[in-house]
Amino acid sequence: MRRLLIAACLAATVLVPGCATVENPVTGKKERTVMDERSEMAEGAKAHPQILAQFGEYKDPKVQAYVNEVGQRLAKASHRPELDWHFTVLDSPDVNAFALPGGYVYVTRGIMAYMDSEADLAGVVGHEIGHVTARHGSQRATRQQSAGIGVMAATILGVVLESQGVRGAANAASQASQGIAAGYVAKYSRGQESQADKLGAEYLNGLNYDPHNMVDVIKVLESQERFAADQAKAEGRAPREGSDWLASHPSNEERLRDITRIADEYKAQASYGNEGRDRYLQVMDGVAFGDSAEQGVTRGRNFYHEPLGFALTAPPGWKIQNSPEALAMVNGEGNAAVIVKMVPPQAGSTHEEIIRNSVKPASGKTEQRNFNGLPATHFSGTVKNKDGQAQAVELTLVTGPSNQNYAFIYGAKDQQSLQRTYPQIQQAESSFRALTADDRSAARPWKLKSVPMPGGGFAELARQSPLGSSAEQQLRLLNGVYGGGNVSPGQKVKVVE
Repeated sequence: MRRLLIAACLAATVLVPGCATVENPVTGKKERTVMDERSEMAEGAKAHPQILAQFGEYKDPKVQAYVNEVGQRLAKASHRPELDWHFTVLDSPDVNAFALPGGYVYVTRGIMAYMDSEADLAGVVGHEIGHVTARHGSQRATRQQSAGIGVMAATILGVVLESQGVRGAANAASQASQGIAAGYVAKYSRGQESQADKLGAEYLNGLNYDPHNMVDVIKVLESQERFAADQAKAEGRAPREGSDWLASHPSNEERLRDITRIADEYKAQASYGNEGRDRYLQVMDGVAFGDSAEQGVTRGRNFYHEPLGFALTAPPGWKIQNSPEALAMVNGEGNAAVIVKMVPPQAGSTHEEIIRNSVKPASGKTEQRNFNGLPATHFSGTVKNKDGQAQAVELTLVTGPSNQNYAFIYGAKDQQSLQRTYPQIQQAESSFRALTADDRSAARPWKLKSVPMPGGGFAELARQSPLGSSAEQQLRLLNGVYGGGNVSPGQKVKVVE
C-alpha cells in the first residue's frame, strides 16, 4: 500500500491534451502519443523524487557509482544514448527493478543480492533500458489516456503496481485508475516484454556481455520463488504469488524459451569476455541484506530502530510489518493490528494538543499511561468521518527518545476481533522502549560478504550464519545453487554476517 500512495496522489494530475506523432527510436515507425520525448523526460524527472521518498536511496556511494557506471555504458549502446539517463539503487530488500519514462532506471539492493556477476546485473538493467528505449511507458500512458487517467498518473500507477507485483492491488488500482483493470495498468504486454528482452540482449552483446545472463537471472529468481514456496509449506501458510520482479515480468516456460532463443542468436557472433564476477562480489561486500538500519531492523518478534532510538516487541504469534509510512504488528489471523506512526511536529507538542489537532474527537476520554519510563496517553472515543457519521477510534500516544511522539493506532476487522486481541495490543504497545545496550547489539543490520567456500561446503557456512534454521538453503539461494549444484572449495561465495 505504501507504493500505491504515489499513484493516489498523482491520479489528480492534469491531463495532457491532444496527441503528437513521434518516431519510435527502436522500430523507426511513426506512432501517436500523449508523451513525446520532452514530456517523457519532464515526467520522469518529476516522479523521481517521489520514488526516492517512497523507497529510499541506498546510501552507499560505491554501490551507486558502480550501478550507474554499468547502466550508463548500456545506455550509450542503446537506441537512445542522448537521454539524460539516471540509474539508482533503492534501499529496499524487495527483489525488484523498474523504469520510468525519460531514462530513470531503478534496481533494489534486494535484487542485487541475488545476482552473481556484473553480467547478471547488466541483464536486469538492460531489460529495463529496453522498456525506456522502446517507449513502452509512453505507449501505456497513451492507451490509458482515453480512460481518463492523467499521463503522469497512468505511467506512475503502472510502475507502482509493477514494482509491487500487483498483489493485493486490485481495489486500489480500481480507485486510482477510475476502473481500469489492475493487470492492464500494471503489466507490459507480452509483446513489449519480448521486445525489452530482445533489446536487453542486443545491448549486452554490444558491450561483450553474454546475453545468456538474462536467462540466468530468470532462473535465479525462479529459485527464489521455489524457496519462498518451500518455506511457506514448512510454516503451513499459503505461498506468495511470485517474487516482486517476476510478478510483473512473467517467468513462464514459454518466456524462458523465448529468452534462450534470443540469446542463442548471438552465440556465434562474439567471444564474450569476463562476466565481472570478482568485481561484482567486491562491490557487494558490506551491502545491507534484509532490513537496513535506516529502515529499522526486525529480528523475530523484536523491532529495533537505532536512528530513532527505540525498540518494541510483538506478542507471541504476531508478525511485524515495516514500511516507510508506518510500522504494524499484526496478529496471526490477520484480523487485528496495532499500527505505529510518527507524529509530525506540527500536530502539537503535547499529547493533548495532538489529540485536539489531529484526532479531532467528537467525544471520548483519555487515560495517562507509562511505557518503560516513557509518558503515554490513551484515547478512546469517536470522530466524525467525511460523511458526518460517528466512527470509533482508539489509540495511544507516547513520547519516545528525543521527544519524538508516536501514535499506536488500534485496528481490527470488527469489534469482536478488537476485543479478543485487546490484551495483545496493549502488550505490544507497552513493549515500546528506549534502546538498551542489548537492543543496540541486536539492532546490527546483516551485511553481505564474499568468502572462499570452505571444505565443509554450505553446511559449514550455515553453522556460522545468523540466518537461522534455513541458513543453508538461503545461502544456496544467494549463490545460485538452490535447485542443485555445487561450488568448488576455494571459490568465492556470498554469505551473510
